[in-house]
Amino acid sequence: MNTHVGWSSVLAMSLMGFASVAFAGAWTLPAGDGQVIVTATPTEGVLVFDENGKMQLFPRYSKDEVQALTEYGATDWLTMILTPMVQHVSVAAPFEGQRTGFGYTDAGARVRVWHDDSWVVSVQSVFRMPGTFDRTNTAAIGYYDPEIDTRVLVGDGFKIGSYPAFINVEIAQRLRFGGPPDEFRLDLTFGVQPFDKWLLLLQSFNVFSEGHGTWGIPSYDYYKAQLSVVYALTPALSLQLGAVRTYAGRNALQENGLIIGAWYKF
Repeated sequence: MNTHVGWSSVLAMSLMGFASVAFAGAWTLPAGDGQVIVTATPTEGVLVFDENGKMQLFPRYSKDEVQALTEYGATDWLTMILTPMVQHVSVAAPFEGQRTGFGYTDAGARVRVWHDDSWVVSVQSVFRMPGTFDRTNTAAIGYYDPEIDTRVLVGDGFKIGSYPAFINVEIAQRLRFGGPPDEFRLDLTFGVQPFDKWLLLLQSFNVFSEGHGTWGIPSYDYYKAQLSVVYALTPALSLQLGAVRTYAGRNALQENGLIIGAWYKF
């Protein structure tokens, strides 16, 4: 074990902000249209990246999480957002703890500020309401302080040969109140439709802390890759299956998991 890795500080950091994000992107919905993307994400980790980015053994951490990204087009340029989340978190000894209940609930909006036939630029802001205020449970660390996530989103639709495709780039500032440091985030998505009814998504989630937090939280960064396929059962209902992995980081949990989702348009 690297003696520079402080168990308590790494645990505190590792339990904060590791939820996978259901994809929505820069595009706003037409007025009166809506969608719900329900995503179940079972993940676990038994390793951490130390302050030098090298992996070290860590007590087992597991999380089963379900979130429901709900969007509604108030106007063609304004989409309202609500994303409740429930989860079960388990942390092994010596930090032993368990919790079942709400994670964060996000509420906010996305505004389209410019578009043409291909490109779209939007801004989005959500308030993240914590799901618990129990500071005595190690499995609740990271879920009892409010947050504000504000981001710029840029999307472009194009073709690769005859295949429809798109890219989506999101640059975010996350303000975290309480002990954790604020974060800079960069989310990247590439999507391509190689066959009728099939969509392939390759996503990258990159998080950089802005300095240190309080109560011993060190600065950190981590990088996740997520690959999934989406199949359209009907024009309104699609199913998603994929995997996610934290492939690099510093003072961060190395986390692996599955993505199981259902997308419904209304």
